[in-house]
Amino acid sequence: METRIINVLRVVLGEGGLLIKPEQLRTYECDGLTNFRVVPTAVALPSSTEQVQGIVRICHRERIPFVARGSGTGLSGGALPFEGGILISLTRMNRILEVDIPNARVVVEPGVINLHVTQAVAAHNYFYAPDPSSQSVCTIGGNVAENAGGAHCLKYGFTTTHVTGMEIVLPDGSLIHVGGKTFDHAGYDIAGVFVGSEGTLG
Repeated sequence: METRIINVLRVVLGEGGLLIKPEQLRTYECDGLTNFRVVPTAVALPSSTEQVQGIVRICHRERIPFVARGSGTGLSGGALPFEGGILISLTRMNRILEVDIPNARVVVEPGVINLHVTQAVAAHNYFYAPDPSSQSVCTIGGNVAENAGGAHCLKYGFTTTHVTGMEIVLPDGSLIHVGGKTFDHAGYDIAGVFVGSEGTLG
């Protein structure tokens, strides 16, 4: 990757937000499906939506392929990097932004660990139903990308059943909001289109 692009990415991400050393990149060469491996050219570690937008805009302008990644526990190759591309790891975006018990709703960043959602509401006798076997390490962003399930989903439904709305960075770096705070809102279920799309739409 050209030095000028690396420098621009570092401006967006700040100190420690970009990995380019070969020994660092090896960690991200595959997800849970280890039969396929591609070492990315760089790994971006954003901590905000604005940083994600900045990275994606650069990739769009420079025609650099990119892949978003959560914890990398998936078994479908959904987080497999592109050769010559950038991997965007969302694990630093790990805040639970809102817990709204009266409306049974939680707002989280994509890097929040699945099990941490249940832990945040357990005192109120709630739990987050989609519970893959990797729930102690997998992230909500990855769960949404893969429409993750688990034992509880036989009764309560997969991830798509539990997502009411999302903030999404599109492939050109623009930001959109789909869905809302409730399941019952007017219009098409655009959020449902994105859930399970493995990051191919945004």
